[in-house]
Amino acid sequence: MVVTGEVDMATADTMLQTALREPAAHVTLDLRGVTFFDSAAIHALVRLAQRFPDTLTVLPSRQVHRVLEISGLGEQGWLRPA
Repeated sequence: MVVTGEVDMATADTMLQTALREPAAHVTLDLRGVTFFDSAAIHALVRLAQRFPDTLTVLPSRQVHRVLEISGLGEQGWLRPA
């Protein structure tokens, strides 16, 4: 699933619900086009990681990677280098 632009309080739930609708054994969340990522987006991402504990891959933009580093999630197994 490719996400672009801002993921914030207004759009994070849409990202989550769209990813959950995908009937897949493995979920790849391509956030390389994301320019803003707030706490609501982090919460949605954590929920996805809980739902797909061993099958989630996140491809972050530099901005997303920085936010995840600051929030303490920078070393998660599902997170790929920016």
